[in-house]
Amino acid sequence: MIFGSNPFARSLVALAVGSIMAFGQTAAQACTRLVYLGPDDNIITARSMDWKSDVATNLWVLPRGIERNGQARPNSIKWTAKYGSVIATGYDVSTTDGLNEAGLNVNLLWLVESQYPKFDQDSKPGLTIAAWGQYVLDNFATVDEAVKALETEPFTVVTDNVPGENRLTTLHLSMSDKTGDSAIIEYIGGKQVIHHDRKYQVMTNSPTFDQQLALNTYWKQIGGTVMLPGTNRASDRFARASFYVNAIPKDEDPNRALASVFSVIRNASVPYGLNTPEEPNISSTRWRTVVDHKRMLYFFESALTPNTFWVDLKSIDFSKESGKVKKLDLGENQDHIYSGDATKDFKDSAPFHFLGLQM
Repeated sequence: MIFGSNPFARSLVALAVGSIMAFGQTAAQACTRLVYLGPDDNIITARSMDWKSDVATNLWVLPRGIERNGQARPNSIKWTAKYGSVIATGYDVSTTDGLNEAGLNVNLLWLVESQYPKFDQDSKPGLTIAAWGQYVLDNFATVDEAVKALETEPFTVVTDNVPGENRLTTLHLSMSDKTGDSAIIEYIGGKQVIHHDRKYQVMTNSPTFDQQLALNTYWKQIGGTVMLPGTNRASDRFARASFYVNAIPKDEDPNRALASVFSVIRNASVPYGLNTPEEPNISSTRWRTVVDHKRMLYFFESALTPNTFWVDLKSIDFSKESGKVKKLDLGENQDHIYSGDATKDFKDSAPFHFLGLQM
């Protein structure tokens, strides 16, 4: 027997089994996020977007200087975008993923355990969950800067139903930057919980992040070269991504490092079209993004197209004076085909509106 009489290992096994059983009873959507810490400041962040139906994603260029509010009726937080960004939307009403011109990346993933604070006229100003990620991209250059500001809780996150569905949007947010620093932000029992450390390279969905770390400790006791969990459950994807992102070569060639990271996020993806009625938490991977923080390249890969393409943030005019809102139309189910550097394929567009509370 692998664990023998080791009480620590037995307790981890019990925790793993209990958490997996609880997770299997939820109806969360699945995603994976990981950060590669390479040599010579070669930092790469990757994520998959797993969803049961078309999430209606398009890519947008958003310049500096845009005036925003939290879309939470009169008691809304207000701000002006300090940094420009390239983002991926959900339903063209929310920011689900993105990279700003300072090299800060955000990813929004599903977390069914999320419980947000009560919001009313006496609360701190409201911020629609649809703009949670955009608030971070607009205002901060690094993870550390963002964490210090968010620790003061300048707003109250306000959630609403998923577009077209009768269930609340429940998300947690990850951040990474050019230094490889990471943070995970969750709302558990109505309280903000921040996990901030460079070692927090991987995030998936349920259970909460502290339990994900405990489950990963269990798999580290076994060792990834001996056995790794192979299902599409969030805890299993966490274990695989955590092992592989540190097992792949720390290559000094940025293109080879990029290839390795793409391999890891694909390994944590769910085959397109997979539908398991008894496991509603498992959804097909719709698309993947990979951020090359050093070269400031934002890669996008749809499950329905043969090509991976990228956006070069260094060649975009993000200025308030002459920068323009632009859109890259990815089509239904993100089936439009782009190849290579697609920065030039963005078209001028009216900005989308963040989903918020109705007036």
